[in-house]
Amino acid sequence: MLKEMLPKLPPSEKKIATYILENPQESISLTANELGKRSNTSSAAVIRLCKSLDLKGVQDLKLRIAGDLHKKKVEGFRDIEPNESPLSIIEKITNNSIQTVRETGELLNTDELSKAVEIFKNARTIHFFGVGASHIIALDAQQKFLRIDKNATAFTDMHLVATLVANAKKDDVIFGISFSGQTKEVAKILELGNQKGAHTISLTKYGSSIVSDQAGVRLYTSTTMEPTFRSGATSSRIAQLHVIDILFMCLASQNYEETVTHLDETREAVGFLRGNVKSKKYVQSGD
Repeated sequence: MLKEMLPKLPPSEKKIATYILENPQESISLTANELGKRSNTSSAAVIRLCKSLDLKGVQDLKLRIAGDLHKKKVEGFRDIEPNESPLSIIEKITNNSIQTVRETGELLNTDELSKAVEIFKNARTIHFFGVGASHIIALDAQQKFLRIDKNATAFTDMHLVATLVANAKKDDVIFGISFSGQTKEVAKILELGNQKGAHTISLTKYGSSIVSDQAGVRLYTSTTMEPTFRSGATSSRIAQLHVIDILFMCLASQNYEETVTHLDETREAVGFLRGNVKSKKYVQSGD
């Protein structure tokens, strides 16, 4: 989190972040005042840094530093090389995906996640949208939530999305997906949603961005280092799908009986189309 945010932080917060990165072990034993002095800043700057990182306070910051120090050393994200063997590629991509999922789980803020679940509970319609590879995530989300009787859309045409949001009501959800957090169209749609009084939720990589800054609820994925083949959105796609799965399961857990009923109904309907189910529910007399 500190490494990702470092270039975006104001000077005083950058000094503190740099000090922590260079002296992590020492930092966990310091108070906010001591940390400010060691980094030639102030305790107020330390508090501001915690807010910039979306942390609850200095104690939360120190707990996360301590947690990182106790992690087993893991191999970093590895890119493929020319003429690499299938076995090696399998190993690298699997390692990257596992690492991304683990880091995303650690980055998810449970308070923000709970807010999103509560909003979804009472949602009239959920508009998922994203550009490029992020649209694949929107489609996956739409399919999942339609199956449990949540009205959901996932359009590719941003003009159509804007048209939908223009008529949004206060119980509607505008859910913008952008790994970089810098997709202008996604930010503008969220801004429009705010103007209409709808609920706005973003799903981006960790850190402040033009997309997350427009959202009432911010969900983050791991930053995932994907150098050469970033355009393929490999590990980042896995991270985004992971968050959607978590959101879906949290909602399902809180509405367990209702969710099971809807899933059984949809599964039976699909089975009927395939000819695997002969329920009278789907056969009208005389047909």
